[in-house]
Amino acid sequence: MQTLLKYFSDFSETQQKQFEQLLPLYKEWNEKINVISRKDIDQLYLHHVLHSLSIAAIVDFKKGTNIIDIGCGGGFPGIPLAIFFPEVKFHLVDSIGKKLKVVEEVANAIGLQNVSTQHTRAEDIKNRKFDFAISRAVAPLKELWTWAKPLIKPAGINEVANGLICLKGGDLHNEISESKTRPKMMSIYDIFSEEYFKEKYIIQVKK
Repeated sequence: MQTLLKYFSDFSETQQKQFEQLLPLYKEWNEKINVISRKDIDQLYLHHVLHSLSIAAIVDFKKGTNIIDIGCGGGFPGIPLAIFFPEVKFHLVDSIGKKLKVVEEVANAIGLQNVSTQHTRAEDIKNRKFDFAISRAVAPLKELWTWAKPLIKPAGINEVANGLICLKGGDLHNEISESKTRPKMMSIYDIFSEEYFKEKYIIQVKK
């Protein structure tokens, strides 16, 4: 938790309590349904929560923004961002139902009112539109953009153009080239000076 407070000092009392509850909740649920690697659970705040909040460091989503988290797994980046932006709606989608069970239980336990879930694949969602799609290490950028593009509204209410924002790591040159997109790429290590974030990036593709 101290890792978060090192970079974010203006949480409300509610937000601070919600973030503090994440570790015991994920430890409890991870024993039943493995959504975070066993060796990684003690690094929850650095590897998962702060990593997710790197998106909040570059975009200040306005009230009423609608966001879909594609392949949310155990709820990252969606859950930390939903705590950070209580007036933004987050729709967390995954093809594995038991992972969504963890997401729903965690969201309910900490009193999140702005999270919904759907057991489906992003490409099967019809008749819904969002301002942004977010994702973390789910699929190559080419596939992510293919899934996200039809779900994103052309016009938005934020200072940042509607589109896809995803968290990725390593050498991404081939992946970006194959995607035929022209994304904006930001180093997370430039935002959070923790060793863990070297070679981790925020990739932003505008609609």
